Amino acid sequence: MAVHLPLPKQLRDLLGDLLDREVTLTPAGPYAPGPTTPASVAVYVDDSLRVSAAIVCDLALSSYAGAALGLVPPGGAEAAIEEGALNDTFRENLYEVLNIAASVFNTAGADHLRLYELHPAGPPLPPQIRLHALTLGRREDLAVDVAGYGSGLLSVVLV
Repeated sequence: MAVHLPLPKQLRDLLGDLLDREVTLTPAGPYAPGPTTPASVAVYVDDSLRVSAAIVCDLALSSYAGAALGLVPPGGAEAAIEEGALNDTFRENLYEVLNIAASVFNTAGADHLRLYELHPAGPPLPPQIRLHALTLGRREDLAVDVAGYGSGLLSVVLV
């Protein structure tokens, strides 16, 4: 079996439904998190705990998604972006979004994936997790605009 690379429409529909807002996706260049570009990385594993995929969100999208899910005003997300890290509430909300996002991988005939761990934006990423985020090949890189909040970057990477 193989891992399903979700289509942008699947991601838009999922995020729009979860955040209960209009979400617009446009193609973007590959996002490369680094020491000066904090990112949240969700790691997905198959049934044998083999790392199979990652979803990478820049700090802006991590904050906007965490705020929108919790109905926190946009100023709260802006404050997290200025601080360079997610607060506990935004981390928990983003975890919920990315846990439910595992469903976009789970189509008929594809490996079943589940969220294994989330490395939230702020602290430096472990080297192996950062390498997953930088993997070229089967990936989808998108700019995501969350209505009423703002825009950020999202990458879905098959490892």
